Amino acid sequence: MKIVFTDLDHANHDVETEILDRAGFAAPLLRCLNEDELIEQLAGVEIALNQYAPFTRRVFDALPDLKQIIRYGVGVNNVDLEAASAAGVQVCNVPDYGMHEVSDHALALSLALIRKLVPMNAGCQAGRWEYADAIPIRRQTRMTAGVVGLGRIGRLYARKMAALGFNVIAHDRYHQPNAADGNDDIRCLELDALFREADVIGLFCPLTEETRHMVDDAALARMKPTAYVVNTSRGGIIDEAALAQALTAGKLAGAALDTTEREPLPADSPLRGIDNCLVTPHMAWYSEDAALELKRKVAEEAVRFANGEQILWPVNRPEK
Repeated sequence: MKIVFTDLDHANHDVETEILDRAGFAAPLLRCLNEDELIEQLAGVEIALNQYAPFTRRVFDALPDLKQIIRYGVGVNNVDLEAASAAGVQVCNVPDYGMHEVSDHALALSLALIRKLVPMNAGCQAGRWEYADAIPIRRQTRMTAGVVGLGRIGRLYARKMAALGFNVIAHDRYHQPNAADGNDDIRCLELDALFREADVIGLFCPLTEETRHMVDDAALARMKPTAYVVNTSRGGIIDEAALAQALTAGKLAGAALDTTEREPLPADSPLRGIDNCLVTPHMAWYSEDAALELKRKVAEEAVRFANGEQILWPVNRPEK
């Protein structure tokens, strides 16, 4: 099978190349940025290892030989899954490579907000030594953590927050806590009830039409003015204009975002310059270990598919 990398911003792709070479496949690295470049450069290609390049219905219509797309990472927002299925293209992702890193990052952001570490550090660095600037801070064992989305990462975050003494509640329309997950003691609520009850809210949802701007003006109005929101999933889940307004008006105590609706965060973003809004550059997934695991798993999934073996991480169900 003809395999290519459509695009990749990593320093190298040595891990993938070694795995593909060992299996008897050569895969050139392309630099496709848009639909036209995909259509022009992927003629005859059957397997595409993909990071950002957009696979739309137009692209699928123009590439009848394409059989599989493997996305670097969990999200598949740049792939039209309905069009892929109709075209008979199997889409895969790597859902478990950075789940410990993302849950740890969400935990770190949660604690940084609650303990007010960033403003306290800024004050000390500026020569001010006054713990009272952090008032009020609550004891974690008297706080409730709300987990929205009980996938792999959400379940890990829930367990880690519970281990620190938080009361943990959750909401997931498609997954209920159970003994096999080790989360059977979590109380599940409707989303509105979770927003009202939680002191820190962690978002662990895919970005879909259902979840886009799930945290909007109405959702923020339901939250306690002392609550914190942490998002390490996808930026579009939060209406950033509404979030900025809530933060500046004192209707929300703080927020921490590893993903934003546009990345990098635009210079004119309303979230810029808000002291109680922490932003990190979509790095929650990263550790050296996670990066190597991602690269290995992308290549191994391609080899399995090319050899007619059972794939591990299908996202859609091709119709052909």
